[in-house]
Amino acid sequence: MTKAARAPASPRRGVGLAVTEPAPSQKTPAPVQLSLGFDVPAAPAAPTNATAAAAPGPDRHVVLSGERCSYTLRRARRRTIGFQIDDRGLTISAPRWVSLRDIEIAILEKERWIRTRLEQWRQWRAKRQLPQVNFADGGQLPFLGGTITLRLRADLRASELAAGPNGDELRLALPADAAEVQVRDAVQAWLKEQATRVLGERLDALSTRNGVRYTSWALSSARSQWGSCAADGRIRLNWRLVHFTLPVIDYVVAHELAHLKELNHSPQFWAQVARLLPGFEAARDHIRKEDLASLPL
Repeated sequence: MTKAARAPASPRRGVGLAVTEPAPSQKTPAPVQLSLGFDVPAAPAAPTNATAAAAPGPDRHVVLSGERCSYTLRRARRRTIGFQIDDRGLTISAPRWVSLRDIEIAILEKERWIRTRLEQWRQWRAKRQLPQVNFADGGQLPFLGGTITLRLRADLRASELAAGPNGDELRLALPADAAEVQVRDAVQAWLKEQATRVLGERLDALSTRNGVRYTSWALSSARSQWGSCAADGRIRLNWRLVHFTLPVIDYVVAHELAHLKELNHSPQFWAQVARLLPGFEAARDHIRKEDLASLPL
């Protein structure tokens, strides 16, 4: 039996700011994959310290060293048994002709690898998971590095940000009994409006101050990039940046503006970023720790 670990794809370079890979204790884990080559000799007797659920269906479990480990089994046209760990847990892809018993033996052989990677993934999710937003009166969400409270006001004609007794409030022109989906849609529409204003202002300020010209810019809803810059000078910035402080926003803007001179991530590129935004390192380190998938919208 041979083993081959599949390396995760590297972030897209030279066109923008992708969700990058910082230090192992902080980074967004790429789905961890491992493939086991499978020969067809007679399988040995099943080990005694691993048992599997007998119930049919794709969702199964094994007991590894006394602990239940659930997994999803996918049958596929392939020649190896593949193991993948992501936010859905453990997924095993196996050829259609491989027996369940042989799959369980393979799981046991990779027990240490599976248990280690699952624990690493759980720890990362626990650190990065943000509180769920309650899209109703009194709910709270991040905005420009602070927290704003949602208020439903049927007497308003348009949503507005105003000072409240306990901090800033986003007052939505909705009745008190508005459905969650209505509140969510209103919040997202307002955030995108603010993103257009704030990101546009920061883009103009940094480009004008440094004598840099871009062709055009637009909001992005990507789940894998904070921003991007095309070779023709078109810039896209993720609207979800309005959750963060202005220094973080300025770093992403400077990152994309630097690509107008250097469409890569070479030392010359980072020199351009430093020219546009001296002292950018702290904001860069902050955004590298953030996960787009964990944001509330």
